[in-house]
Amino acid sequence: MVNDEIRDQLIAAERTFEGSPGTIEEGLDVDDAELVQLRRACRLLEVGSTLLDQGYYTVVIESAFVAIERTIQFRLIHDGAMSPEEVISSHRRLYQRGAEIGLYDDAFGDDLAELWNRNRTKTYYRLGIATKEQAEAMHRLAADVHRHLVDMSRVSHECLCRE
Repeated sequence: MVNDEIRDQLIAAERTFEGSPGTIEEGLDVDDAELVQLRRACRLLEVGSTLLDQGYYTVVIESAFVAIERTIQFRLIHDGAMSPEEVISSHRRLYQRGAEIGLYDDAFGDDLAELWNRNRTKTYYRLGIATKEQAEAMHRLAADVHRHLVDMSRVSHECLCRE
């Protein structure tokens, strides 16, 4: 059982998601859903780089996976393979959808899903401890996937990473 103060904080947090938007994160004040996903990925890569330098390896790994997923989602929406309202809650399914529309081959999609399943789950649930080497490798992978998929789009000029 939680105390009343914590319950009140939960209610207050819920209300912030129900009301009209407050201060919008820098760079995300765009109308197109595809650009929101693109720029979320950019911001995640930026913060991942900052946190890598500060030694927050678990968070870097987490943000790298999310940046990859936001970039794939950007391309799915951009290419008309996904509606902006659609939610893909399965990591494996999101990676498969990217392969289905030719963003990469099936083997690469399967490898991404397996990497997520084996390694992210391992560090996330404390069955393993994130290392600098893992964080660096994941951040490089995320940045390269992002750059590749964005460069193949018609809106690469919208990428915040290019500024």
